This record gives sequence, structure tokens and C-alpha cells, in this order.
Amino acid sequence: MISELEAYYVSKEEPVRSTLLALRSFILGFDEEMSESWTHRMPMFRYKKKLFCYLWTDKKTYEPYLGIYKGIEIEHPELHLGNRNKMKVMYFDASKDIPKDTIDEIFTMAMKLY
Repeated sequence: MISELEAYYVSKEEPVRSTLLALRSFILGFDEEMSESWTHRMPMFRYKKKLFCYLWTDKKTYEPYLGIYKGIEIEHPELHLGNRNKMKVMYFDASKDIPKDTIDEIFTMAMKLY
């Protein structure tokens, strides 16, 4: 039987599934202190055991996105607050390559807050 975490990824249609799995791999490989858990019914990533980011899909557009926990403290043109109070998100077009350099910039800024 697969875990709820694995089921989340498997339940997504292509190309969203591949985008989420590629983001997952990138996040986990970014730093040795990054870990993944199933928290609040979504894939969460912790840095130094503290909540760092999560992966999800928009309910209306089904676009995959990356939520940054301390995003409110980060100024970056690719991060959007929307109607959130603390977290900012970065949306991805599942038909395009993941902008790894941009995520790298954002993560580098975010890690300084931990």
C-alpha cells in the first residue's frame, strides 16, 4: 500500500505530476537538511526541522505551485502573495521547464531566515 504522500503525486494528471515530482526532487536535493513530510494533507518540506515550503495545485486552474512559508519576508518578482497572509507562492507552467535558477534564488533568500 502506498502512503498518502505518494498517493498525492500519483493522483495528479500529466504533465502536472511530472512537474510536481521534478520540484520534489529539486527541493530534496537543494540542501542535506531538507526533508519531506505529509502535513496538513499536503507535501511539506522542512529545513532544519522547521516548515519551509510546500507543493500544491491551484483549485481553479490546476497549475502546480510552490508555497514558501516565510515568503512574506522575501521580495522576489516571481513570488505572489495573492489573498494569503504570510506565505507567497510561485506558479509553474507544467508544459515548460522548471526555472531552477529562480527557485535557487528564492531558496537562498528563504534559508537566511532560518
